[in-house]
Amino acid sequence: MPCLSKEEINYQSPIYLQLREVIRNKIEDGEYMPGMAIPSENDLAETYGINRMTVRNGIDALVNEGILKRVQGKGVYVVGNKVERDLEILGGFTQTMREKNTKPCTKVLTKILRKAGDKYSLIFGIKPEDEIYYIKRICLADDVPVSLEEIFIPKYIVPKLEGIDLGVFSVYEVYDFYGIKIERAFQTLDLTQLDQRDARMLGIDSNLSVMLFECTSYDEKDRVIEFTRNYTRGDKCNFNVHFYRD
Repeated sequence: MPCLSKEEINYQSPIYLQLREVIRNKIEDGEYMPGMAIPSENDLAETYGINRMTVRNGIDALVNEGILKRVQGKGVYVVGNKVERDLEILGGFTQTMREKNTKPCTKVLTKILRKAGDKYSLIFGIKPEDEIYYIKRICLADDVPVSLEEIFIPKYIVPKLEGIDLGVFSVYEVYDFYGIKIERAFQTLDLTQLDQRDARMLGIDSNLSVMLFECTSYDEKDRVIEFTRNYTRGDKCNFNVHFYRD
């Protein structure tokens, strides 16, 4: 039995899960602060009288939750607070981050004009030969990359988008310029993995899963304004949904 206090021991729970909760409590109590390294596996094993493999399993459980992060050759660090986003509120990344008192930044990686093709002509209700804008960008919160986003917008919706610097103006600000108001959206959530290049841009391993949000947005005229794919780091964002009784 590990040398944990009686308050820390749950005899029905595996030892590595007991250690997981001890570490979690120390993080919540502020003993281990965001950005700080926790004690080494050897130190924790010695402190609690358990073997190193048990310690590693407990740490791995918190790493998988996004609470701790392993840095090769340096140790295990406490991850900072996650950015919370409300799935019920329509708003762009920049607007959402500002409302959370977080400094937003987006870096446009690609912005091209292309043919809609069969798939996107069906989504937007246009002809396959009609043109759409394809934008790929990385979104950062307080200078930390949190998501990779692909945006598709029909050219007829924002004809001059090609000449607008999306590093200066957000997509939602551009919509305001054109008097476009997004009225509703349909969004799905899935899990996926990024290729090595995209994963590197987000600062994660390509073996880790990310949340994939696909969203189709409509204006007050019921036109499809945009279709987006957002690949989001689970260790950096929380998403909230509120349920109400009828």
